[in-house]
Amino acid sequence: MFTLPRGATGLFRPKDGPLPETGTRAIRAALYAAARAARGRVGGMEEGEYPRSFHIATVVEGAGERVVLCHAHHPWIALARERRDWYTDAFLAPPPWARIFTDLGLTVRDRVQLTLPLSEVDTSVLTRDEWRPVRLHGITTLGGVLFNAWD
Repeated sequence: MFTLPRGATGLFRPKDGPLPETGTRAIRAALYAAARAARGRVGGMEEGEYPRSFHIATVVEGAGERVVLCHAHHPWIALARERRDWYTDAFLAPPPWARIFTDLGLTVRDRVQLTLPLSEVDTSVLTRDEWRPVRLHGITTLGGVLFNAWD
């Protein structure tokens, strides 16, 4: 069972102190290394700003493009087909070049894990303030909790 750590939703209470951060320098280095492994290029990177819980980038390979989601508070990577403000189940299986992220200390989350129903996730760390947008937006998957833009 996946256990959500503090900061997984991107929401926090000031009294609990700041959330951990995934350094964008490390993410950029991993992106460029992954793009080289894909024999492609980085199409761009946009740092996540509140309320979005993730940074978003693209890796262009040939005529195709994959969207790379990088969680802002934990070293998690997910892949998607298109850019969105938040994700629930539109995740892709990681391509072979995604192992570069793991080699560089990031964890690539696969589609199976990201589409886990919340009933199969340990959500005990979530506060009432975090549950509110989960319920309001009808989020039912792990990926929906991790890669969001709630306000």
